[in-house]
Amino acid sequence: MEIKEEPCRIKDEDTEEQIDPIEVNEDKHLFQKSHHFKSEDGNAVVSKTEENFAQKQAGKSGVKGSFTCSECGKSYMHKPDLKRHMRIHTGENRFACTQCGKSFIHKRNLNDHMRIHTGEKPFTCSQCGKSFTYKRNLNDHLHTHSGVRSFSCDQCDKTFVVASGLKTHLKVHAGAKPHVCSFCGNSFSLLKNLQVHQRIHTGVRPHVCFDCGKSYSTSSNLKTHQRIHTGEKPYKCSHCGKSFSQSGVMKAHERVHTGEKPHQCSTCGKSFTFSSNLLKHKKKLCCLSERKHL
Repeated sequence: MEIKEEPCRIKDEDTEEQIDPIEVNEDKHLFQKSHHFKSEDGNAVVSKTEENFAQKQAGKSGVKGSFTCSECGKSYMHKPDLKRHMRIHTGENRFACTQCGKSFIHKRNLNDHMRIHTGEKPFTCSQCGKSFTYKRNLNDHLHTHSGVRSFSCDQCDKTFVVASGLKTHLKVHAGAKPHVCSFCGNSFSLLKNLQVHQRIHTGVRPHVCFDCGKSYSTSSNLKTHQRIHTGEKPYKCSHCGKSFSQSGVMKAHERVHTGEKPHQCSTCGKSFTFSSNLLKHKKKLCCLSERKHL
């Protein structure tokens, strides 16, 4: 009989959800009938048991919890909650991933992490159908539908929908490139750029067109390709209204109207509107040069 491997291993016995036996015993004693004693003057004296019960009830009903962290002062209603919180200060990571060995303070964090390995994306956008591994990523994505870009870069004119997008972008200006390609040594400021770059070396093309089967290394390249099948042309010339499937093609077309000729021949200085025309020109020069030597 095949035993299914558990998705995690716990470094110590998991008693996180169990009730503390000491606490149970304490509660039992608290609810037992207490005995009253009289002082020498005949007045009744409240027993220690009743006093403890009153204090604990006050702690439960009050704003402050009855169990306080000695490190940061944060209070909790229940002792197990304080125990879980204390792991933040002690650095104890009890829940370890069986796939990569990474460990976590809380089991829920391990469960979230496991989606990286399983590929599960349970959080789906109701407006476009895009799915996400984490709920926070879905929340960030939902802002893109509002169209509001309230986070602006103070070093360039770029704007962003969420603060995390701006934070990531600022690394470009900082000049830091901590992510180095193990194949060629090229470095990148963003990890995602390194991961896309490495596909040049590995040949991985994970984005496949369902219409024709052609594959691409990036989702943006696939999206551009799919416009061949859909006929979508989202880029419109501001001068004549002609539409294009690619932004670069539209910009090159607009030079017909502006007269801009950015492609210059290094041999004769002649300029061209399109790079393809410059290449044709260079081939002619090369042919003429070869004929002269004949």
